[in-house]
Order: sequence, then structure tokens, then C-alpha cells
Amino acid sequence: MEKQNKIVGGLTLISLICLVAAYFAPIWWVSLTAPNYPPDAFPDGIRIHFHFDGVYNGCKAAGKGTRMANEIIQKDLAHDDERYNPITDAKKDVDKGAEGLDCVHEMNTINHYVGMFPIATGAPVEKPLAKFFFGFFAVMMIAFALTKKKARVMTLTVGFAVVAAWMLIDQFVMGHLASHVEHYVQEAGTFFKEPDKIRIWGENVTLYSKIVIVGLIVVMGVVIAATAMIRSFQLLLALVPALLPLFFVITYAGWLWFFGHNLHPWGAFTVKPFMPTVFGEGKVAQFSTFSYPYWGYGLLVIIFVCMMLALLIRRKQLREGGAE
Repeated sequence: MEKQNKIVGGLTLISLICLVAAYFAPIWWVSLTAPNYPPDAFPDGIRIHFHFDGVYNGCKAAGKGTRMANEIIQKDLAHDDERYNPITDAKKDVDKGAEGLDCVHEMNTINHYVGMFPIATGAPVEKPLAKFFFGFFAVMMIAFALTKKKARVMTLTVGFAVVAAWMLIDQFVMGHLASHVEHYVQEAGTFFKEPDKIRIWGENVTLYSKIVIVGLIVVMGVVIAATAMIRSFQLLLALVPALLPLFFVITYAGWLWFFGHNLHPWGAFTVKPFMPTVFGEGKVAQFSTFSYPYWGYGLLVIIFVCMMLALLIRRKQLREGGAE
């Protein structure tokens, strides 16, 4: 029994380290290629990286490739200024050189062609609250590793109280919810020129964020109570964090569906609603798309494997009556 508990603790520790690293890691990458983005100038295409807290530039360019990329952007600016009108600071990419090529801006411009929303408008509730869900999962994992019910319940109570206080202070006292909504409204207004609708969207983001915050606190209370009253409930303390890879893919695919099925008439190209590629290769108009998990997703898989192994060991202990 003692050896089993050490194994459970070790597996949980590995999972916790991977959990922290995964929050800061790129989980998925997407790249677009087209004839007007030659490989010599854009070796990875127009590439972006998805993290739990947002979408980041994934483009690399160096030496000759940078000069070619800059020439291409300069040419586009000179002969197709309308293309860059929605992004007022696009010309900055030319001046920054290799390290300054921002493919998030470029991807937004490409998406604009088919009437898509700016990338930053996706997952407006999930992204700013992700860190608190990670805190929630971390507390559950630590509590699961403990062998005594009293210590487990106490850890959940104290840990959840810390996460809840952190969340309330961060979102309301420090005003991060309000600043996030303001940024969301600005990004939505980059392409979509209907301020009344955008204002309503911002109000909805505020409302849904508050609902999720309250809901998470309620769930914390339920988890504490259920752990105290139901012996086998402790298995869920491992199972829920273990399913992070699934949670990410479901959320990612859901937002891709939203973007592909909510196109607007501002696009230069008219395309039917479509499901963007979740995994693998696809094609939209003249663009080839590539969408694959990145190394951060590997960390989520490690969490899944470790926590499921720990869960099976604890389940065996429960069956044999060796665990509280």
C-alpha cells in the first residue's frame, strides 16, 4: 500500500509539472499557404500558435526570407491598399524585420477575405479564465494524491478558497474582466463596423464570464462536499484533469465551427459556411490549411496517461478497502 501511494504521488507530481508547463506552452498550430506567400519568404506559411490564454505569432523568417517577405508586404501595400485598411498598423510589420513579422495580423487579413471574425474574438470567456481552471485542476490533483480523507477535504477547501479569491480579485478588484471586454470590443470592431452589435457582444462576454465565475465557485463547493461524503468520488479528482486533452479539442473544434459558420458579407470572396480543418490538411479558396497539435499538447497527453494510471491504482485500493 505504501509503495502504491508513492507511485500515485509521483505520477501526480509529474502531472502537476506538466500542467503548469502546458499553460504557457503552444498547444496547437495552424498554418496557411498560398501562391502569394512563397516558402522562401514564409518558410512555415502564415502560422499561428494556440495557447490556453490566447493566440500567438508562429512565423519565422531570417536573412533572405525576411527581405522577400518585406518586399511582398510592401508590394501588397502599394498595389492592394484596401487589403490592409482593416488593420491600421499592418505597415509596422515591414519595419520590424524578421522578428516582427506578425502572422496573427496576416491571418486576420486572410480571414477577412472570406468574412471571418478576427482571431482574438474567439473563446472570449475561456481565455481569460483559463488560469483559474488550471488552478482548480491543480488543487484537485494535489488532493487526489493524499491518502487521508480529512487531509484531502482540507486541501480542497483551502486550495479552492485561494483560487476563488485570486479569481475574484483579478477579475473585479483589479479590473481585468473590464479590460478584457474592452479589448474584445476593439478587436471585433477592427473588421465589423456595427458598434451597436459589438456593444451587445461585449455585454454578453461580461455576463457569461460572471456566470462562469459563479459556476466555478459553486462547483468547488460541490466537489468539497462530495469528496467528504462519497468515498469513490476521489477518483473524479484525477479523472477531470486527465481529460484536459479532450476538453481542449472540443473547445477548439467548437470555435472553429463558429468561425466557419458565421461568415459576414464583408469578404472579398464569397464562400459557403464550412468547418475549418481541426486536424490535418484542408483547402479554402486558394489557401491550403494545416492544423496539428504542438508540443504543449504532448504535455496534456502526459497528464492524461499519468493521472489515469494513478486513478487505476487508487481504484484498486478502494476495491481492496485500503484507501479512505
